Amino acid sequence: MTRVQTPAQGTGGTAGAERSVLGLFTPSGALMAGAVLLALTGLFYRWLLQQNAFSSHAVEDWGHAYVIPLISGYMIWLRKEELARIFPRVFWPGLMPIGLGLVCYAFFTLLLPNHMLQGAAFVITVFGVALTLLGTSAMRILFLPIAYLVFAITISEQIMIELTFRLQLIASEGAFIILELGSAMGLPYGVNIEGNQLEILVGGESHMMNVAEACSGMRMVVAFVALAGAVALLGAKEWWQRLALLALSVPVAVFMNVVRVAVLGFVTLFNPDLATGDSHTLIGTLLLLPALGLYMLIVWVLNRIVRTQERSK
Repeated sequence: MTRVQTPAQGTGGTAGAERSVLGLFTPSGALMAGAVLLALTGLFYRWLLQQNAFSSHAVEDWGHAYVIPLISGYMIWLRKEELARIFPRVFWPGLMPIGLGLVCYAFFTLLLPNHMLQGAAFVITVFGVALTLLGTSAMRILFLPIAYLVFAITISEQIMIELTFRLQLIASEGAFIILELGSAMGLPYGVNIEGNQLEILVGGESHMMNVAEACSGMRMVVAFVALAGAVALLGAKEWWQRLALLALSVPVAVFMNVVRVAVLGFVTLFNPDLATGDSHTLIGTLLLLPALGLYMLIVWVLNRIVRTQERSK
């Protein structure tokens, strides 16, 4: 297969033919990309190994980190034809974010160890490398897929502790309101709350529910925001839609976690064992589906708003 060269494709006599071979890359470009990938892996292998350890030992919390690069790659693949029409040009100012990323990585590795900020340095360096080798035209397409990689970074323990404690209180207080509404409607149980502990009173028996760190919903928030980011980038075209979807992902995840704790309270009425162990995990996983459904409803509403505005012009 051959391709007629156009000025937009550059001045290389075989550029068009080479691009038709490998899609996103020319053969020489593929070799360069492989060399760059190996170089980045060598520079950041300690961080990559640590991130793998976090994700593999706590799959329920950070397992989604394995999927994030695949989603970023898919975003790039969807726009491969646009990228193929761009002739890469070296952009030397891109060396500045490379230098910044490497300096930050060294600082947060040797002087002030911090896994999360090491990950941020990694993403900055990837951005700088792409900007330097491909130029500003390609970066208009690659910026969002590269930025999306931040969702693969494990959040620092100090931040997690602070956020988790707040989410524990929100989950317990929200579930208490839902359970109290059920009691007010005549269901045969009572409910009390003290801090992050719920007491379910059934037939003279008391069942305590401790909304512990595992029930805080932090894992749901992190994973759901990452999923919402992918939906926002792939399913929305307007910048304000993407920002709105990202902003709404957090309250949707928090609300569904409140519902999850309330559901665990309701199943306690029938069998207290269902609120613990594998059943507890299964119920939490199943409730991700209505959370996604609610979020997709928000996407549909925003898309309808855009279409209405377009028809009114």
